[in-house]
Amino acid sequence: MKAKPFIKWAGGKSQLLPVIRNMYPKELGKSITKYCEPFVGGGAVLFDVLSSFEIDEVLINDINAELTNTYFHIKNHLEELLLELAKMQEHFWPVDAENRKKYYYEKRERFNFLKVNGDESVDIEKAALFIFLNKTCFNGLFRVNKKGLFNVPMGAYKKPLICDTDNLIVISSLLKNVTIKSGDYKDCLEFIDENTFVYIDPPYRPLTATASFTSYAEADFNDKEQKELGAFVDCITAKKAKVVISNSDPKNIDEKDTFFDELYGRYNISRVTAKRMINCNGESRGNVRELLISNFKENEYEIYR
Repeated sequence: MKAKPFIKWAGGKSQLLPVIRNMYPKELGKSITKYCEPFVGGGAVLFDVLSSFEIDEVLINDINAELTNTYFHIKNHLEELLLELAKMQEHFWPVDAENRKKYYYEKRERFNFLKVNGDESVDIEKAALFIFLNKTCFNGLFRVNKKGLFNVPMGAYKKPLICDTDNLIVISSLLKNVTIKSGDYKDCLEFIDENTFVYIDPPYRPLTATASFTSYAEADFNDKEQKELGAFVDCITAKKAKVVISNSDPKNIDEKDTFFDELYGRYNISRVTAKRMINCNGESRGNVRELLISNFKENEYEIYR
């Protein structure tokens, strides 16, 4: 069963899938029986792996609690979630621009209220609001301020598919045997062993000082955190897990910037072309180089030590 991401996500990997797919370990679904994504995001690679291979154990994680809450309810309470989404879509589609704007900001305010004050009893509503806002906000961007409040304005879509029933049904089926966690990526360490393929897609290192919006979550992910992630990769490499990591290529801007070449110098670093899909200026959504880093040699699958 094929599925596509149920949200638009900055740094989503849908258009890079053919390249990433070529980097899957050849033993995936055979001797490699476990899969882990410590930064699951929109899930393009996750859904591709689940659609293509028989995997015994799967763990996904993200620090964004609203995102993982939505994964959880797609997995476990799909019917109730679809009802909520259908109501929103039926209300949003027919109304004029002024009433759409009013409805959008009411829902944004409600989402932020639940994010701060809600409990488990409103988690389905919060999941539905998360999808609604993603489908109707400017550029499909998820961004929060330092207080953790979603602050993206409304977008301009004629008929956004808020309730994507068929795709969500497929996703729900694919997630049935997936463990979903929300927290620090380092909490995945215990799950990972020599039988695990790990795909790591962290918040990208911004190419310029103005290239990064506030954050996906309250916590920032700067060079210090990138170096800590490098140490995490070293740790799971020592456990003989097979790892592929994505990140931005600083050499797009400065050929002398060797940050990742030094951080992952003992691993296999490939530079690939990608199109940035989320930018406030449509003309700026051009091709850039990104990094794909693996701790095993292509075709040989020898773990670097």
